[in-house]
Amino acid sequence: MYYGEIKKVDIANGPGTRVSLFVSGCRRHCKDCFNAETWDFCFGKPYTQETEREILQALAPSYIHGLTVLGGEPFEPENQETVLSLMKRVKNTYPEKTIWCFTGNTLETDLLAEGGCGRCAVTDELLAQIDVLVDGPFIAEQRNVSLRFRGSENQRLIDLNATRRAGQVVLWEET
Repeated sequence: MYYGEIKKVDIANGPGTRVSLFVSGCRRHCKDCFNAETWDFCFGKPYTQETEREILQALAPSYIHGLTVLGGEPFEPENQETVLSLMKRVKNTYPEKTIWCFTGNTLETDLLAEGGCGRCAVTDELLAQIDVLVDGPFIAEQRNVSLRFRGSENQRLIDLNATRRAGQVVLWEET
């Protein structure tokens, strides 16, 4: 896997101050994507064990609330195993910190349904690591700059912990 950027102090991609990893590779190619350079699976730098150590170190300060993974597309099958490995290490090292993940996929049809475009052998395990999933493709015609943590009206902020407990999609609400 390659990545385009690591933001060590990010306030735009989830609540509080976060570390954000922008992975490379996306087949969706949304019109007016804010990060189109990350469509290329080889954009940026190779993700290595040193990259993972750098992210874990950046998460250490108490003022960092968690990790956000976005892209590109973290749920491209080629990216999922590496993203899963990182998220497991984060959960084990910093269980008090939250993990947010952005995807152009839709939870029910692309990630949970058999044959979904974002589904592979590790998808369920990857979803189990995530606290909040921001799902849905960016749709330029539904762009809304007043939305918090997303770019278009169709995108949802899903509280995956509450969703797992309820057995149905529960939207995230800021507390």
